[in-house]
Amino acid sequence: MYKNLISFIFHSLKAIFERPFFFSQLWRQIYIIGADALLLISTAALAVGFVLALQTGVTLQRFGAQKYLAAIVGLSMVRELGPVLTALLVASRSGSGITAEIGAMKVTQQIDALRVSAIPPLNYLVVPKLLACIVCLPLLTVIADVVGVIGGGILAVVMEMSTAGWYAKITAQFIEFADFFPGLIKASFFGFLIASISAYFGFNTQRGTQSVGKATTTAVVTSSLAILISDVILTRILLIFFS
Repeated sequence: MYKNLISFIFHSLKAIFERPFFFSQLWRQIYIIGADALLLISTAALAVGFVLALQTGVTLQRFGAQKYLAAIVGLSMVRELGPVLTALLVASRSGSGITAEIGAMKVTQQIDALRVSAIPPLNYLVVPKLLACIVCLPLLTVIADVVGVIGGGILAVVMEMSTAGWYAKITAQFIEFADFFPGLIKASFFGFLIASISAYFGFNTQRGTQSVGKATTTAVVTSSLAILISDVILTRILLIFFS
């Protein structure tokens, strides 16, 4: 059952609108996928903001265009680096956890026990994770955007590439509220991909404990590639509406 990814996604989406709906599992997954990842996402975004400002600032200094540093860092984080960085980290952290959890339950026949207890496995195991990823990824992306922009500003001030006031002024001037929408749309879609792919490989884990590790590795790699490939397609489409 669920040998085909497309079929699995179809049944998972269908299960969202079917009863029973496990609200307790949804809140639990929101905490695990969202709240528990805040420190990791913030630290990574801060580091990326540092590096982006350093590399961009050095290049702009050659042309005497340091005043545009804040605009480049801000737009890069909001439109591209924020959602992609967040998605890749969540795929590695939470996606692997989803596959390992479901895979272990498959190997130990706990999924069969759910069916015997008249609990639909998709409703109990997949739907809460799917919705949690779709909700949490945009929120984590906004945090990554803000922290990354602040990180770039800190480095710009420390390296004397800009003043704090000027950096804030240029950021506010060039980054509009509409610039956040492409990144948030991407983040939601990435969350959908992570949850779907991770759960799919979990459900298709073969018998044996070693297969759980193999399924987890495959899920993370597949999710990461799906994120990067879909990012190219989504960027091209969203540029038509948010250029």
